[in-house]
Amino acid sequence: MARQLKPFEQLPFAEVPDAPRRPHPYFAAEQRQVTVRSAHFGTVKMHVSVYGEGPPLLLLHGLMTASYSFRYVLEPLARHFTLYIPDLLGGGRSDKPRTSYGPDDLARSVGELMRELGIWGAPAIGNSMGGYLLMRLALLEPTAMHRLVNLHSPGLPTARMYALAAVAAVPPAFDGVLAALVARNAERWVHQNVHYHDESLKSREEHREYAGALTSEGGVNGLARHLADTLAVSEMRRFEQKLKTLDRFPVPLLLVYARQDKMVPPVVGERLARLVPDARIEWLEEASHFAHVDAPDAFLRAALPFLTTH
Repeated sequence: MARQLKPFEQLPFAEVPDAPRRPHPYFAAEQRQVTVRSAHFGTVKMHVSVYGEGPPLLLLHGLMTASYSFRYVLEPLARHFTLYIPDLLGGGRSDKPRTSYGPDDLARSVGELMRELGIWGAPAIGNSMGGYLLMRLALLEPTAMHRLVNLHSPGLPTARMYALAAVAAVPPAFDGVLAALVARNAERWVHQNVHYHDESLKSREEHREYAGALTSEGGVNGLARHLADTLAVSEMRRFEQKLKTLDRFPVPLLLVYARQDKMVPPVVGERLARLVPDARIEWLEEASHFAHVDAPDAFLRAALPFLTTH
C-alpha cells in the first residue's frame, strides 16, 4: 500500500522508487550539443532537448535542476510548439566554465543560444532562476522573445536572499562547504533540497539526473556561482530599481506563483506584480515552486492560453 504523504512531507530517501510513478517522454526527445560563441563565457557547448512540432517555444529551468524538470509538460506543450529546452551553463549536461556567472552574462548566453538555434523572438517559459534570467534578457534585448511566462522566479531582495549573500561572501569557504555537502551523497542532497507539494513524485531517476550535473567536472563550482553570482542580492536590487523606471515591461508577461512555495516566498510574486503593472499574475493552489512537476494541469491552464494568444 502506498504511503500517504501530507503536502511537502518528504518520503524517506531509502523509500524513493527507482522509476517515477508518472510516465513522461523526456528521454524520447532529441538531444543536441550546441556550440555557442558567448561574449562572456567563450566557445561553449550547451545541451538542448528538442521535442514536438510547430513554432518554437523556449523552456528554461532553474537552480540545481535541468531540462529534465519540464518532463510532465512536454506532451501537452508539444501539441502546439516545437520545444527547445536547454541546460543552463554551469548546470545539467552543458559546459561549466570556471568564470563569473553574473545574471546579465548568463541571460545573454541564453540569447546567444537562441540566435544559434534560430529561435530569436520565440515565446518562453522560465522556472525559478530561469524566469529571472529571461526577465533580465527581455530588459537587455527586448526582441529576444515576444511573450514570457515566469513560473515562480526569485529576483527581488528578501531576507532569505540577504542570508544567502552573507554565506556566499567568502567564495573559497562557501565553495568548499558546498562541495563537502554534495560529496557525502549527491543524490541524497538533491532529495533534501528539491521540494514538491506531492513528494511521491520523486524518483531515483530524478535524483540521478540532477546529481549527475553536481558530480561532473565543474558541477559544484557551477552551482556555487549560480548561488553567489547569478542570485547576488546586489544584482537583485539593481533589477528592482530598473523595473521601477519602466512604463511597461518590454514583452507581455505572465507571472505564475504558488501560494505554498517552500523555496521562494510568494511575496516575491506580489511585489513583481506591483512593479510590473501591465503583467498578469495567476496563483496556484496545491502546487510548489515546481508547479510544472507537481501541478502540471493547473500550470498549463494558466500558461497555454497566454502562450497561444497572437
